[in-house]
Parts: sequence; C-alpha cells; structure tokens
Amino acid sequence: MTKVPVNGIEIDYQEYGEGDEVIVFAHGAGGNLLSWWQQTPYFEANYRCIVFSHRGFGHSYDVPDGPGMTSFVQDLEGLLDHLDIRSAHLVAQSMGGRTMLGFAVANSDRTRSLTLADTTGGMGEPDVEKALDDWRASQSSTREIGFRALSEGFGIRRPDMANLYLQISRTNPPRPQIAGAMSGGPSGAELSGLKTPTLFIVGDEDDLTPPHVIEMASSKIPGSEVLRVPGSGHSVYFENPDVFNFELQRFIQQSVARSS
Repeated sequence: MTKVPVNGIEIDYQEYGEGDEVIVFAHGAGGNLLSWWQQTPYFEANYRCIVFSHRGFGHSYDVPDGPGMTSFVQDLEGLLDHLDIRSAHLVAQSMGGRTMLGFAVANSDRTRSLTLADTTGGMGEPDVEKALDDWRASQSSTREIGFRALSEGFGIRRPDMANLYLQISRTNPPRPQIAGAMSGGPSGAELSGLKTPTLFIVGDEDDLTPPHVIEMASSKIPGSEVLRVPGSGHSVYFENPDVFNFELQRFIQQSVARSS
C-alpha cells in the first residue's frame, strides 16, 4: 500500500509503467483505485499510469468532519505535485468527473487531455443539471445502485464480473456524503473557454447518466467528442474494457499528435 500526505490526509495510490506521457485515472462513487484493474495492464506498457482512491474511499481515509468531495481537486493537485507530475491525461468515471473537470478548468496547463466516462463532470450548467435531475426522477428502478451502474444484460452475461464490481465497491469504508457530486461545478466561460481535448464516453444503456444528458454536456465544451458504446451501462470501462481502452488510447494518441 502506497500513501502520500496531501491536504491533511494520506492519499492511497498506485503507479504502473513508465513513459513521457502520464495517465491519471479517477474512479466513481462505487469504486476506488481497484476499479481500474482492466486499464492499467493495457496502458502500462507505454504510459506512466496513476490510480488513486478519492478522499473517503478505499484506504484514503478522510478526517472527521473533513471537506470530503469539495477537496477532490486540491487533493489531486497535491498528489501530482508530490509525484512530480507536471502534466497528465486525465480519465474520469462518474463521480471522478467532478475531480477531473474541476482540475482541467483550474489547471489547463497541466491537462494534456480529458476523458469523462459516464459523467457530466458535475458541470454547473442549469440545463444539464435539470436534464439529469429530470431523468433520475423519472426512473422507477428498484435495482440497488451497484447493479444500476451496470447494464442489466451484463449481469446476466457475466454474473461473476457483476459480483466483482460490487465486491470492489464494498471494500470502501461507509460512503461519505456525495450529494451534489454531479452539480455545481464549472460553468459558462470556464467551459466554453476550455481548450483541452475532451472526450465523453457513455454507455447506450446508462441508467444513471444517459446519453442525451452527456450529449448536452458535451455541447458546453467546444470541440469535445462523444463516444456512445452499445450494450454498456454506466460503467463502460468495466463492462466493455476492450472498446474503452482502444478508444481511450486512440484519443490520447490524437491529442499528443495535435500538440506536437
């Protein structure tokens, strides 16, 4: 277990591979640094890969009455400073989008590219927030949130993997307060002026952050792309890693080529 002191706590992280280009992965509310076990073996041959657990998740324990998710961006800044990482490609899943979009807006010079998977990045655009709220209010699913993060078909096809997804989630301490994780973030000129290459990935069967909301979010960041993945739910990286990894690598390679 590797930890680094950041902002009054110890952030749990792991590092794989080496290379001039760095990729940092930020998990969602149902995960921790273990979530990326299908990504690190793929990318470590050519990239330096960093996975970490957000404050209050995995073994990154928050202090009593700590700042929680309001400190996610500052925690990431501190982690990258400690690891002497000047800039990186940022990859986020769900809740992790709040961290990565917030970091990209505050540190555009340190962000090589931004990939937001099944997340709006918590952007504070009123129409995006309303569309997401309306969608979630209209859904009557009785499935546990851990199951809703996967497409229904995935649980039938791969019950073993669906169980692993839940087991990773259950290695976390009691879930911290994350209400508002998908709202109240960057908006307006902060988004329209963002020059970072940005890719949104969304599962066609995402039951939590559906494609029409992601399309709306993408419209707020000029030049951003949207990739819809058939047969996947809210966790494309986990359900369909071959597509996720291939498309992420393609996007990163394109982003590097454009900046050269």
